[in-house]
Amino acid sequence: MDVVKKNGTEKVLNDEIVRTHFIEEMADVLMYFNDVLLCYGVTPEEFAAVYRKKHETNLNRW
Repeated sequence: MDVVKKNGTEKVLNDEIVRTHFIEEMADVLMYFNDVLLCYGVTPEEFAAVYRKKHETNLNRW
């Protein structure tokens, strides 16, 4: 989120260089997240089931 803090939302949305850097940072986050899931043997099916349940819970909060 440093990219957003340093540059602001407008640049992340409209400046190609800043946007590319933002997307690269998000890819790093996704890669780390995936590594953690693999390390602990979380299957896509397990994750999907929990994600759907959590998403439904969050939708009902509003």
